[in-house]
Amino acid sequence: MAECKPLSPEEVKAACKHADPQTKDFLFQQTMYRIKDPKASLDFYTRVLGMCLLKQFNFDEMKFSLYFMGYESPDDIPADEKDRAKWALSRKATLELTHNWGSESDPELKYHTGNSEPRGYGHIGIMVPDVDAACERFANLGVEFVKKPNDGRMKGIAFIKDPDGYWIEIFNNNLNI
Repeated sequence: MAECKPLSPEEVKAACKHADPQTKDFLFQQTMYRIKDPKASLDFYTRVLGMCLLKQFNFDEMKFSLYFMGYESPDDIPADEKDRAKWALSRKATLELTHNWGSESDPELKYHTGNSEPRGYGHIGIMVPDVDAACERFANLGVEFVKKPNDGRMKGIAFIKDPDGYWIEIFNNNLNI
């Protein structure tokens, strides 16, 4: 078996390419989570994490809804629904919550979060001004923790779970790594 080691700075530089000019207007817009209960998820992402519902889309024939969440001012949301849709889909780093109708009634249904075998997707990250204060608030709200800020080897970061068990890293950009 080959020795495991990180890429050297030279290998990283060689692997990264300059962006093609044709991609200059590309934007990372969304990460999608499938959710079981939209009432629980909307409550969590608005009340607990402070996000705002940017736009809801319902697809009646296909029996699913999308809820776009993000950190935007409610005052900036356009009143006109077509303008709101275009605006919501132009925001950076939104969370798309996808609800397949009826999933909330299926006791057997659980979504794979990627944090158990087979591993894959891991988490989203929320930067907060004060990790300890945010985590104290989360604890008071009954949020489930995967890792508290002073647990484990990486100090100063936490992981919480949303209602579907997806992990959310809580960190501050002053982290010493």
